[in-house]
Amino acid sequence: MFSLKKVLFLSILLASISSFSQKKEKIEYLSNFDLKTLHWGFYLGANVSDYKISYKEAPQQIGNATDNITTEVEPGFNIGLIGDIRLHNNINLRLEPGVFFTSRTLTYNYIDEGDNYKENQREAASTFLYIPLLVQFSTNRYKNIRPYVAGGVAYGRNFTSNFNRNEDNANKVFRLQANNYFYEIGIGMDFYFFYFKFSPSIRGVFAINNELQRDFDDVNPNKHSKWTTPIDYLGTRGVFLRLSFQ
Repeated sequence: MFSLKKVLFLSILLASISSFSQKKEKIEYLSNFDLKTLHWGFYLGANVSDYKISYKEAPQQIGNATDNITTEVEPGFNIGLIGDIRLHNNINLRLEPGVFFTSRTLTYNYIDEGDNYKENQREAASTFLYIPLLVQFSTNRYKNIRPYVAGGVAYGRNFTSNFNRNEDNANKVFRLQANNYFYEIGIGMDFYFFYFKFSPSIRGVFAINNELQRDFDDVNPNKHSKWTTPIDYLGTRGVFLRLSFQ
């Protein structure tokens, strides 16, 4: 009888030691979340947007414009909604309409305005309705994380483009195209929690079309504009940090 109690005690003791020595298995949250066909969500984020500028040969009276326009950027923010359709276990189609706000200041270094240096600057503050359509490729889920890459195209409506203004840059009004097109690529990670899925990502956004609206003197073949004639192409390029919740 004593031997049986001893064996039982040792068995319980070993089992207890074994259970405490083993690493506790992590709980897998929202295990069936990705099996649904349709998901909704929203995102918040920040952005930094610059301009890619390429030049054409400028008239002699303007001077050499090559690399003489610099851009100062200010951080902006973005907010929007998410519509996600599951096409495959690892492929999703995403529509992410939203708005983003950004501000950039162009300095025309080849324009000499004497002591009043701000006369050679133009501010391009933009408010975009931004509608990207993306294809997202995800890895298989590992416990509560799932990396992914995404890419696609987007339409952007610039509400502060000054496209229809009668003044041009000579009157300190910087004009841009109202309708613009972009391509977007990015990487991110899904984190699954008890109540929701959290997905931070970083995106690169690049304009396809030329966003510059030319001055009236630039359109006239017998005249020139020191503000727009030297520019061949001007397009947004930006980095977006996005925090998504589904």
